[in-house]
Amino acid sequence: MSAGQMSVPIVFRGPNGAAAGVGAQHSQCYASWYASCPGLKVLSPYSSEDARGLLKAAIRDPDPVVFLENELLYGESFPVSDEVLDSSFCLPIGKAKIERKGKDVTITAFSKMVGYALKAAEILEKEGIDAEVINLRSIRPLDRSTINASVRKTNRLITVEEGFPQHGVGAEICASVVEESFAYLDAPVERIAGADVPMPYAANLERMAVPQVEDIVRAAKRACYRAVPLAAAA
Repeated sequence: MSAGQMSVPIVFRGPNGAAAGVGAQHSQCYASWYASCPGLKVLSPYSSEDARGLLKAAIRDPDPVVFLENELLYGESFPVSDEVLDSSFCLPIGKAKIERKGKDVTITAFSKMVGYALKAAEILEKEGIDAEVINLRSIRPLDRSTINASVRKTNRLITVEEGFPQHGVGAEICASVVEESFAYLDAPVERIAGADVPMPYAANLERMAVPQVEDIVRAAKRACYRAVPLAAAA
């Protein structure tokens, strides 16, 4: 409408994803919703480093940015370097971070699920599976080059997110890998996502509705042919 002559430098910052015991009204992950809108930039930090560097980048950006935080991470502490504490520290929008290098399987995640992916990688290491964990940081723009480069190295992919599986962030990542790196895949892509139901209030049902560390471990074993595939098990 303005032919690029106007900018909208605004940041929408707020909680996103499942919290604890707040039911279907306050547990949604809106990452894929916002990321489907052309012109919006969507960021989702995991660590203190992410939060500091990405929020500064969002404020400085001339375009509208949606900044999605999982409120359960507010109570967690993370190690930070002197570089992160420097007043000039800022992270680029659209660039993922490889939190853990590996050679057997790629695991992508964002926000709280990065921590789950890292815990799963530790368990998998004890069983001889070397997982590479990618912290997406930016949902839109998505760092497709880092994801595809990792898949071309490991030949396997697992996507992890709290949101619903249909039309999710993981689905977009799968599409990118199929389009750009299909010939490198040695196993079907595994998608780990929230259950396709409104979030239950009861704690035991809530746990069943969101991804857990053991879900990621099982998916990695299937991808590496260390477990019975879901289709065969059914």
